[in-house]
Amino acid sequence: MTTLRTLKDVATRAEATLLQDMLGAGALAVMLVVGLYLPSLI
Repeated sequence: MTTLRTLKDVATRAEATLLQDMLGAGALAVMLVVGLYLPSLI
């Protein structure tokens, strides 16, 4: 139960930057996929 409480506390404290973190992770995923497919396109 303490793990869930800890995750909830972290989420409430980081609520302001949570969207930015998700966008950053999405951008990294897109760059990874593009980087992996780039050699087959050239």
